[in-house]
Amino acid sequence: MLTAAIYGQLFTPPTRTEILESIRFLNNGHGVFIIVKNFEADTKEFSWAINTARKEGIKVGYSLAHDDISIEPHNRFQIRGRGLAGTILLHKVLGFAAQNGANIEQLTDLGHQLAPEIATIGFATKAASLPQATLPLFNLEEGNISYGIGIHGEEGYRIVPFQSSEILANEIISKLRLHYHWKKGDQFILLVNNLGTTSNLEMGIFINDILQLLEIEGVTITFIKSGTFMTSLDMAGISVTLCPVKNKQWLEALNAPTTAFAW
Repeated sequence: MLTAAIYGQLFTPPTRTEILESIRFLNNGHGVFIIVKNFEADTKEFSWAINTARKEGIKVGYSLAHDDISIEPHNRFQIRGRGLAGTILLHKVLGFAAQNGANIEQLTDLGHQLAPEIATIGFATKAASLPQATLPLFNLEEGNISYGIGIHGEEGYRIVPFQSSEILANEIISKLRLHYHWKKGDQFILLVNNLGTTSNLEMGIFINDILQLLEIEGVTITFIKSGTFMTSLDMAGISVTLCPVKNKQWLEALNAPTTAFAW
């Protein structure tokens, strides 16, 4: 899926110099393509490194993952647009294209086509805690749900008491329906992601509820993947990602074998 991953300290991006060194190391004369999650600190560091590498004559392309459709209640209810588990679909599809000879320009075009189509929203039943911390990153009392959480342990847009898995699934599907305005027969890719410590039993019950609701909506799921792909330490929760099938080659890429162990 990827040739390399660059990481920083916990919940912080790598530094611009680390990113630049990685670009130099990976460049084999054909250029380097980067997938960046849309967080302010990340884009700042990656932008500097990409521009510097280009000035050095290295061909660099990038795609920005911004699949989060949750809202920011303290900022005029704007869509947050952060990079969440939908980033994994970019990894798989763009990685497959690169493996099959796509150049930087072609990967950039593909990223521009795919990234805006991906939408993710999730919830937490338990907030994440930093190692050796005495308190979680936000207050979520037992028996409550936080909708719209982030992968860095951020609080969601609304906290409500837990009632049932079906009601959880209905909230998630309602937000995705508002985003896509789908019609019966529309085809979608579905990715259900374990945010950390949700049990397999809970995942299975929730996925069944999601699939039943999508069937009622008349939506056709042509590809489904579930597992632990993008976590937030020990957070308990699930995120749901959808992507309309605008190009059959995306399905070919998703179904292609990979050595990435979590996939």
